[in-house]
Amino acid sequence: MDAGKLLELCVPDYLVEPLLVASDSSTLDKVLVRLVEISKTPDGRSVLASKNVMIPILNLCQSLCYPPSRHFLLLSLKLLRNLCAGELDNQNLFIEQTGVGIVSSIINSLVLASGSDNEIICMSMQLLGNISLAGEEHQRVVWLHFFPLEFLEIAKVRSKETCDPLCMVIYTCCEGNDERLVELFTDQGVHVVVEIIRTAAVAGFKEDWLTLLLSRICLDKSYFSPVFSELSLVSAAENHDDDMSRVNHFGGEHAFLLSILSKILNKQIVDVAVSSYFALSILGILRNVIGIVDFVEAPKSGLPTGLAVVDVLGYSLTILRDVCACGGATESKEDVSGGIVGTLISCGLIELLLSLLRDLEPPMIIRKTMRQIENQEVITSSSSKHCPYKVRNILEGNIENQQVIANLELQGSVDVPEIAHLGLRVQVDPETRRAKLVNV
Repeated sequence: MDAGKLLELCVPDYLVEPLLVASDSSTLDKVLVRLVEISKTPDGRSVLASKNVMIPILNLCQSLCYPPSRHFLLLSLKLLRNLCAGELDNQNLFIEQTGVGIVSSIINSLVLASGSDNEIICMSMQLLGNISLAGEEHQRVVWLHFFPLEFLEIAKVRSKETCDPLCMVIYTCCEGNDERLVELFTDQGVHVVVEIIRTAAVAGFKEDWLTLLLSRICLDKSYFSPVFSELSLVSAAENHDDDMSRVNHFGGEHAFLLSILSKILNKQIVDVAVSSYFALSILGILRNVIGIVDFVEAPKSGLPTGLAVVDVLGYSLTILRDVCACGGATESKEDVSGGIVGTLISCGLIELLLSLLRDLEPPMIIRKTMRQIENQEVITSSSSKHCPYKVRNILEGNIENQQVIANLELQGSVDVPEIAHLGLRVQVDPETRRAKLVNV
């Protein structure tokens, strides 16, 4: 008997029987595969809701032992995810039957006990994302079970398959609920956001949930600086440098975060609300990074350059450029400080840019001077080629000039580098008054 059959024998009959009837199948594996297929359509989900499939599936998830039953658990979670996709009856029943707590227990056993299983975690978070879309009460239950510790553990899984649905759940729970958004930026909440950024920087992301989340918390709200500062603290801790003044506070995660925000502003510049707080934070970053970048050694390629401090400088400039390009059109509703451009100017943006241009100027002057020297060398070389012809023109047919040249005398020895290199020098013969070569 194969392992699948043994597992099926371990599942109580009262759990399997309703599923066998609903799917008209003979084995647990076929039951789950069939029900997953049915649940892909709205009509299929409605039919399964009428057959009350949700409860036996939740009970099945609790009875399955991981990892031997991983295959059945994954199919069960996929079925639950499909059942809760826009089907309010199923979404409500999931909450009533403590489905969020069941999923929480499954994830805890994987992440905290058995090590991460990206596919199981991904399916679980997609399920919770569908539940969160049902409304405030559903979001509240998900938040209470998962914030902050379980969100943090999932955020530390370096996989875009888990990061994308995690961002979906957090964004959905915080959208329209400022209280939860404030909770997200307590000390524990900031750690969650930082780990999400670090995961996305390493593993990448496929969907738009990360950009939606970062746009909400960094551009519209005043939570950019705590996240950026926490990234600095993480980098410092990993460098094991006790002297914070010597730590390079601009790492790859900083450049990644700024690159995402820059793309958001550049692509959706009319629709994105930006707070003065965010703009001034970027100005502060620009002011700090200018003092770190070596403009002589900095690469000349476009962004990203691969050098974190240069990328931070470049993305800071592009963000400020795009913010200023729209002026007041980008201001957040919560911004009562006046126009963003005026605020930036009053805080020294123009002076800072002029200072930056001065830092960039000397190398340009040096390059210009070098070109002038090269041109002068070409002219000098050209002139030396024509010297014999010029001397001929001076002497030919001119008796007076010929006499002056004839009376010229060499007054002493002459050291010519090319001749000295051969061990010789030019010396005047005292009797003939003519030049001759002698050994040094």
